[in-house]
Amino acid sequence: MLKNATIHVYLPASNVARARKFYEEVIGLTPKEEYAGGVFYECGGAVAFLYPTPNAGTSKASQAFWQVEDVEAEVADLKARGVTFEEYDMPGMPMKNSIVTGGGAKTAWFKDTEGNILAVSQQI
Repeated sequence: MLKNATIHVYLPASNVARARKFYEEVIGLTPKEEYAGGVFYECGGAVAFLYPTPNAGTSKASQAFWQVEDVEAEVADLKARGVTFEEYDMPGMPMKNSIVTGGGAKTAWFKDTEGNILAVSQQI
């Protein structure tokens, strides 16, 4: 049954070497295994697969998010590492320091080097 299987996140990359530098040197992920021109990263028990494709960055929706305990601390840390956060105008949901509060969560979005939209989110 799927409910018992580990889910894998796909992270498309048009330039895997550039993307790896972002995920490993900026975000701080550790590669677990190289496979088919890409690389697996383990994050909190789930797996993200960075893989080569010319279609990277074409989605206008979030590819993945990390559920964190303290979104303000994560945003501050990532900004210090050079990550630029997206600034969205969401009516009824105020944004402060790149973080939107609403719907039971505090969330901040950023893009990787390939144009994929990612987020860090804290339930409140």
